[in-house]
Amino acid sequence: MVPFIAPSSPFQITCAACSAEPVAPFQQSEPHTVIKPNASIRRHPKDAPPRRARPAPVQLPPDSLGFALQQSALLVAAVLDGANLTDRFEFMLQAHPAWPESTRGAVRDLAWSTLRQYGRGDAILKPLLHVPPPVFVRALLLVALHRLERRPEQGHTIVDQTVQAVAAEMPGLKGMVNAVLRNALRQKSAWPEWIAADEAARYGHPRWWLQKVRRAHPDAWEAALAAGNEHPPMALRVNRRRSTVEEALGSLQQAGLSARRLANDALLLDRPVAVARLPGHAEGLLSVQDAGAQWAATLLDARPGERVLDACAAPGGKSAHLLERADIELLALELDPARAERIRRNLARLGLSARIQVADCRDLPAWWDGRPFDRILADVPCSASGVARRHPDIKWLRREDDIRQFAAQQGAILDALWQTLVPGGTMLYVTCSVFDDENRLQIERFLSRHGDAAPLPIDNRPDLQLLPNAEHDGFYFALLRKLR
Repeated sequence: MVPFIAPSSPFQITCAACSAEPVAPFQQSEPHTVIKPNASIRRHPKDAPPRRARPAPVQLPPDSLGFALQQSALLVAAVLDGANLTDRFEFMLQAHPAWPESTRGAVRDLAWSTLRQYGRGDAILKPLLHVPPPVFVRALLLVALHRLERRPEQGHTIVDQTVQAVAAEMPGLKGMVNAVLRNALRQKSAWPEWIAADEAARYGHPRWWLQKVRRAHPDAWEAALAAGNEHPPMALRVNRRRSTVEEALGSLQQAGLSARRLANDALLLDRPVAVARLPGHAEGLLSVQDAGAQWAATLLDARPGERVLDACAAPGGKSAHLLERADIELLALELDPARAERIRRNLARLGLSARIQVADCRDLPAWWDGRPFDRILADVPCSASGVARRHPDIKWLRREDDIRQFAAQQGAILDALWQTLVPGGTMLYVTCSVFDDENRLQIERFLSRHGDAAPLPIDNRPDLQLLPNAEHDGFYFALLRKLR
């Protein structure tokens, strides 16, 4: 179990479900003894009042709902404290290698689904709590409320198992958690009103976030936000060097998996499945890659013999797609050594090879040999606002000021990489963002700085903005030609 470190000093919590008296779980009773001034009192140990024992944490069965609630709340609490959700989940799995797949799936589903519903649980908790609870308790209540919304018929069981979950971490707060959840159930008819009154809760995104999306996409912002709160789709990319789309579809059908072919040859599964169930994945016949991301290699359209740069390459999906499509000389750059290793592993599984180098793509003397590239894929760091349903901690951790910092970093990357492109060459600018500051406005600023750059149309449009929907995540693409 990943331990939760409780505060070092006693704390008090008041909730609207309890009496006006605060809950002080670790406070000891004092003996009602009147001591006169200058008096000396000796008390025999057997006459001393009994000390109140601190409740002992309970151990939960790994296959219980309480255990899943406890572990998912630890993940949510880590995010509320500023941690990366995926990193913490991987650390948790490494610490518990014996967990069955059912436990892993239950913990992941509860944590990810709770965090997708940004602000919703807080809107319900606000009328029920007088003061904020400890971060773990807040996280546990958010997870429990999400479960109660999804499974209202299990109300009694969910409350009971949530109390068991808090008993495993902070047993002194069992009464408080029980009272809050029972009060929440009594007032369940008011939940829609509480949620509707809070714009962030209603749309499941921070207010600054939804305002940006509303301005950038006035005709589609509500659908984009709604899609960003759903479970993401699962799409596959076929390795053309080892299989065909038709063969992959046939193998999927034989394995009992239904999929359909999209316009860019991505295969969209009717429902997500464990990677281990995908026929041919271990053999490198196909890869898991969002259908929107698969447009990158198609749009860059690298030709055999060309020298190509993937400037921000990890984890290597787009690099692999480029190599699957044509015999090219590819350099994959990555700043993080650990992520660069992921590129190597992915290419090895697919039977592909490329030169992989750890470097900051903005620091040209550190990696560029002076030979220009025919084509450059600039899949730059961004807010990841288009893939937030896959990484819901983004909605909790990202701040509006971060967007300006990303935009400045993206501009610096573009300016540096442009120097390495051959005259007549093509650069594809890519983000997984839905914010104009990182997309259309970024390209407008770049074109104003570089008179030798010209935009290339994409399907008779100046660029391509994909918003999250049932088929793909959110991405932005802009093609640029170097004139001289």
